[in-house]
Amino acid sequence: MQAGRDHWLHVRGIKLHVREWDGDGTPFLLLHGLSSNCMTWEAVAQRLHAAGHAVITLDQRGHGLSDKPEKGYGFDEVTDDLHAVIEALALDEQPVVAGQSWGGSVVLQFAARYPDSARGIVLVDGGFMSMRARGAEMPFEELWDRLKPPQLAGRKRSELKERMRIGHPGWSDAGIEHTLANFETLHDGTIRPWLSLEHHREILYAMWQQDPERLYSQVTTPVLAVAAGPQDAERAEQKRQGLEAFEQRLPHCRTYWFDETDHDIHVQRPDELATLMRDTLADGFFGSNTGRL
Repeated sequence: MQAGRDHWLHVRGIKLHVREWDGDGTPFLLLHGLSSNCMTWEAVAQRLHAAGHAVITLDQRGHGLSDKPEKGYGFDEVTDDLHAVIEALALDEQPVVAGQSWGGSVVLQFAARYPDSARGIVLVDGGFMSMRARGAEMPFEELWDRLKPPQLAGRKRSELKERMRIGHPGWSDAGIEHTLANFETLHDGTIRPWLSLEHHREILYAMWQQDPERLYSQVTTPVLAVAAGPQDAERAEQKRQGLEAFEQRLPHCRTYWFDETDHDIHVQRPDELATLMRDTLADGFFGSNTGRL
């Protein structure tokens, strides 16, 4: 499968790294999650491109190979980034915009703020549930103590790679490598996160403050919400209830459930996710389709 073309867009005073695949079909723009990077979408992007679609993946500010400004990690700033990227790319038609985890929250807010900028949106295990629902209204500092990322800077890349293989036995070798791109690899073989701890906290705080239910009435774009089924029964039931409530509140929404799948659906099951996204476009849910299936 063909690799994407790397380039950088200068928008809103910063430089953002994108990977792009040309195609005649409806464009797909894919956003990663918190402390992740655009390469985690690589397998999905390649499959969408093989079906004839233009595809763009993006390192959001502070992540991957994009600039890391001191400020601007709230939802207004990152959705303005996304809108500026779409305008800079001058796409022939509106894209389907997908986001995983925090990326899903970004895409939901984007659809509310820019209702005419996307043909449809895809929320991949993110965006359809309030973080406060998960945290049972706990103070942010307590939530931060629970969710603060481990200090991995200085660890050997090889060591982290082995830990990923053990923790995610269903992932492909390519998926492991793409996820390792969440980190910068230094000359001595050690790694450090691209996203700083300070900016990680700022993004998490924005997620904690976001009220997805308040946004539902502002979203007129068709929505496909995709959930991963955790092994924990209580957590799975909570997510199912949240997904059902989400589907009932939005006028143009579909939901899909991936049982026994990691949070990183796009890494673990790229074939099925790409097929689901293409089929949803092809059957007219996102509007007219010019893609070749």
